[in-house]
Amino acid sequence: MNGYEKMWQDLGLDVNLHNELLNALSRTYQETVGAQKNRPEGMKYFDNMIHESHGGRVKEIIDAKGKGKKMIGTFCIYVPEEIALAVDVIPVALCGGTQFSIPYAESLFPRAICPLIKSTLGLAFSKTCPYAPIKNMAVGETTCDGKKKTWEILAGKVNFHVMEVPQKKEAIDVELWRQAVAEFGRKMEELSGNKLESKNLTQAIKIMNEKRKALLKLAELRKSDPSPISGLDALVVMQVALIDEPIRFTTNLNRLNAELEERVEKGISPFPKGGKRIMVSGCPAVIGNWKIHSLIENAGAIIVADETCTGSRYFENLIEETAEDLTAQVKAIADRYLKINCACFTPNRERIDGVVKKAQEYKVDGVIQYVLQYCHGYNIEAIRVDAALKSVNIPALKVETDYSEEDIGPLRTRIEAFLERLR
Repeated sequence: MNGYEKMWQDLGLDVNLHNELLNALSRTYQETVGAQKNRPEGMKYFDNMIHESHGGRVKEIIDAKGKGKKMIGTFCIYVPEEIALAVDVIPVALCGGTQFSIPYAESLFPRAICPLIKSTLGLAFSKTCPYAPIKNMAVGETTCDGKKKTWEILAGKVNFHVMEVPQKKEAIDVELWRQAVAEFGRKMEELSGNKLESKNLTQAIKIMNEKRKALLKLAELRKSDPSPISGLDALVVMQVALIDEPIRFTTNLNRLNAELEERVEKGISPFPKGGKRIMVSGCPAVIGNWKIHSLIENAGAIIVADETCTGSRYFENLIEETAEDLTAQVKAIADRYLKINCACFTPNRERIDGVVKKAQEYKVDGVIQYVLQYCHGYNIEAIRVDAALKSVNIPALKVETDYSEEDIGPLRTRIEAFLERLR
């Protein structure tokens, strides 16, 4: 990535510190993802996208902006990408999953908050996030108290919009969310200078639905025994989904899926048939964060499903394509996004039931609930998830961690002990 130093310098990044970050990420990637055996050839595209996430992808967006497009930085999968795409706005996830940047956030923010928030902010504060200077707007949402209070501070520093995600799913909450999505549409019109039109939104909905179908196909293929792809590689695909151009992403994922179908027919897998099948549930694992998946699969199990925002929550449920006017389309988009079962909702029977259903559907031997430190929503809801899984005789283990490597030893011991207990 040495050819991008001039670009990074022009963006105002601390190039030396940024190179330290990239070296740290590259080392972690090679020690986890790159160390795997028998990987599909199609993963080369996604490996390259991870490596080019601060280089080629950034240049691509800068070039697009030179042609009149705008870019928004997002922090959550509740932001409707279809609406942004329909008015020539490029949505890119800003979330960080690296310990490297956290000390820079802790110079201003409390230590006892979500590492995802601190890592993301630390990348910006340390001038090591190339997306921060090229975004035209940041879009946050109200899915946790830590984020809500953080947005208040960031709104005084950058162009910022907050989407109000309700805490329940009653009729009044559904209407509140529909209004929030409609307001997001108006904000995107103002930002881009383009009018949100039904024909363009129809095209954007189809683009995103095709992307979701490809991800759903990947999820289906992971049901095979043995799975044709590791859970770690499937996570990399999802991490790329949050930053890549959607049509290109879908094309390359369809190619990977075709290869995986052949691997299923031939019985080719990174793991032996009959291995322990695990579902990861809970918090997302964004770029830079491969720790838990690597520990689980290095212990001999295979992750066949992810009930997370870097998993099934992102791609489940297509948007209805039969709506005939703009108002109906925006409503259909809002209704689809409200089906995402985040732990922010209460009561949250849909998520509890969904975890059990998915665990049974993928025939898992156990569930590992992955909780980021200070994420109270998933941490507390883990109690009900554990009880629901126990009622159908599916063992579960909760692991609470951050992005550091300090707890790898104890985590490995707990995960290996859990796997040994599985039938």
